[in-house]
Amino acid sequence: MNREGEADVLVIGAGAAGAAAAWSLSQRGARVVCLEQGEWIPPERRPKSHLDWEVRTRRYWSPSPNLRQWPADYPVASFGADPINVLLYNCVGGSTIGYAANYWHLSPSDFRVRTLDGVGIDWPISYQDLAPYYTRNERILGVAGLVGDPWSPPREPLPLPPAPLGNQGRIVLRGFEKLGWEYWPTEQAIATRPYDGRAACDFRSFCPFGCPPGAMSSADVTYWPKALKNGVELHTNARVREISLHPNGRARGAIYYDVEGRAWETRARLVLVSCGGIGTPRLLLMSTSSQHPDGLANSSGLVGRNLMVHIQTFAVGLFEDRVDAWKGTWGGSLSTRQFYETDPRRKYVRGFVMSGCPGWSPLNLALQLAPWGAQHHETLAHYLNHEVVVFLCGEDLPAESNRVELDWEHLDEFGMPGAKTHYTLDENGKRLGADMIDHGRRLLDAAGAVSVRDFGLSPLIGWHLLGTARMGTDPLASVVDSDHRAHDVSNLFIVDGSSFTTSAGVNPTSTIQALALRCADRIWQRRRDWQ
Repeated sequence: MNREGEADVLVIGAGAAGAAAAWSLSQRGARVVCLEQGEWIPPERRPKSHLDWEVRTRRYWSPSPNLRQWPADYPVASFGADPINVLLYNCVGGSTIGYAANYWHLSPSDFRVRTLDGVGIDWPISYQDLAPYYTRNERILGVAGLVGDPWSPPREPLPLPPAPLGNQGRIVLRGFEKLGWEYWPTEQAIATRPYDGRAACDFRSFCPFGCPPGAMSSADVTYWPKALKNGVELHTNARVREISLHPNGRARGAIYYDVEGRAWETRARLVLVSCGGIGTPRLLLMSTSSQHPDGLANSSGLVGRNLMVHIQTFAVGLFEDRVDAWKGTWGGSLSTRQFYETDPRRKYVRGFVMSGCPGWSPLNLALQLAPWGAQHHETLAHYLNHEVVVFLCGEDLPAESNRVELDWEHLDEFGMPGAKTHYTLDENGKRLGADMIDHGRRLLDAAGAVSVRDFGLSPLIGWHLLGTARMGTDPLASVVDSDHRAHDVSNLFIVDGSSFTTSAGVNPTSTIQALALRCADRIWQRRRDWQ
């Protein structure tokens, strides 16, 4: 069955990138239709709207689709020497509904790692190409922070002041000062003051588990209200089966199932895929035809290849005095990028970022450290509100062997395949990860911790899913060009985490949305090509 009429642009995916692109194009008067396989998640369904929020986070709100099993989820299996714990949300807003909202820019060097360090490949764009879109995105979301850090080019002031340091922030600062490491307030997409009709943050931490005041700048409360006001048609519970094609090879639209299992086709002059680092290659690989037997836009064989996840872990310091661990923002207070660039004295290339964060919530801490039995309460009291966490995130280099494939052994309720990842951490990543953990432990020791533990590198945290449909100038070595247009299909665009050429070493959402805004500009500038 066909939906009536033809849109100018069909956006598939209502997460960080899809929301930004849909808003940008609709601002110019384009008729935009968006298909999202999940649904709206209202405030009353978010864990922190309830007293038992910690229990709800363990399964219903779990970022793992295999544990959560919402109707919109599909199975995700993990293989390889270092299997990934894949974490993502399928809903309006995508994974921004459960993120920490850390919002760094990439560094200029991140776009030139082949030239500078002889690894990966260079991006087909530069930092300066993205700079105005970073700024535009920050104004729409209300990003909090302080410009002038020692690691970034000059830029315009941020809309909001940084979150207060709090006690745990001052503890981390003490460690930075003792070691002589440079630090700066962490930039976050959180309204530290009332902004654009949204209430200010109340600094009760644990942001990924729902933000009752709506201060966290997830895509569902920032871009989507504006996009809908512009007339964007958003269809939820629309599980896309394949991107359909005209006989001449151009994209025609998408075939999807509604919540009752009926098949529909929505047609548009141009199709924009924004389903994330797992969902995008899954959809492209499902969209086979006589013209594209190995999947759509896959003549290079790179759809699903070069999966990068960042090398992420935590170091945790125990302190004698209470640290007010429940206050602040979950993304943290202070960060350093002092070890972000390649240093010839180290035995690896590229680097990492470190951020001081609040401690764990009571239930999560109990499950980590307090065994059931006679010592349970005593152990929990020993650690609870006495720990400071350091989040550690390092660059993951691309490798074709790290990949996403279709999983035909595990299907969703409509008979479509799940996804499976294959991942092995390379030697550079192992050395970087070990040094990163060592630096985190040193920071907490310097801050006065009586003991320090860390989470190691296994299992790898799969929050940042990148690189599986990467940008590039060479059609044999990339999936899309510098404007995100697929090399193989002239009116198909792909923009989300899968578009990353290299992973950089910071949380990616700020860059994902800057790329989406830039992609929308390029589409509009060349609109006569698809009218």
